[in-house]
Amino acid sequence: MSDMKKNNRIKKSVIYIILAIMVVIMMLPFVWMLLTAVKTNQEAISVDPFYIFPHDGWHWENFVKVWKNYNFLTLYLNTLVMIALRVLCAVLTATMAGYAFGRLKFPGKKILFALVLIQMMIPAQIFIIPQYIMVSKLGWMNSALGLLFPGMVTAFGTYLLKTSYQSLPRDLEEAAKIDGCNIGQTFLFVMLPLTRSGMISLGIFTALFAFKDLMWPMIVCTNANTTTLSAGLAKMQGQYGSDYPSMMAAAVLAVIPMIVIYIIFQKQFVEGIATSGGKL
Repeated sequence: MSDMKKNNRIKKSVIYIILAIMVVIMMLPFVWMLLTAVKTNQEAISVDPFYIFPHDGWHWENFVKVWKNYNFLTLYLNTLVMIALRVLCAVLTATMAGYAFGRLKFPGKKILFALVLIQMMIPAQIFIIPQYIMVSKLGWMNSALGLLFPGMVTAFGTYLLKTSYQSLPRDLEEAAKIDGCNIGQTFLFVMLPLTRSGMISLGIFTALFAFKDLMWPMIVCTNANTTTLSAGLAKMQGQYGSDYPSMMAAAVLAVIPMIVIYIIFQKQFVEGIATSGGKL
């Protein structure tokens, strides 16, 4: 018995050591980003492998300079508004489309769902030109609606919610019909609450995809006051040279909103990822 306990302790110790090493490896880029943010530009571009910590003091003023020069409050607001609108539209449209494809029977259902699957297989860059033309014709350039436009509907969300609705038993709909519920009432009061985990998963994925979106904000928002964090960081890259400490300071400031959102919604985040079986 003692040998078994000893073997279990050894196994657990090995597992914990491996996990600790993985944590260190994952945290290393973030630590390096923070250390670079408080260096001078000469220290940041040094090729000395042992030049890890700043030698000429910790230059926290890099954060102040970036905050003042790049109007981070506006970037934060634009990014959070875009994320909120995309999550709202994605969840709203995907829940209705997913219910229709998962539970209802109507002409052309298979063909329409095949189009949804085809859209998932096609690279998103192919839609950039037609989306740009539509946004330009609608007069939505340099606006929140322009940033929202590609995320108004989501093929991935439709597929995800369809599978969630299909996993529910038919007895629920039959019981709702017996109680006198029509299709809308069955969807709204019976089926929709039961797909909460699927909606949380979709909201998480949509928020992450929106936060990381770079190409579309750079195309549709040429004005610095209407762009997002990702596009604002990309525009800091100089043609002939770059201020790496300022860029890293801006990157540190840029990840703060997602860290705060994760801390607030940590329980829902873990629940959504676990129930959907998705990977980030």
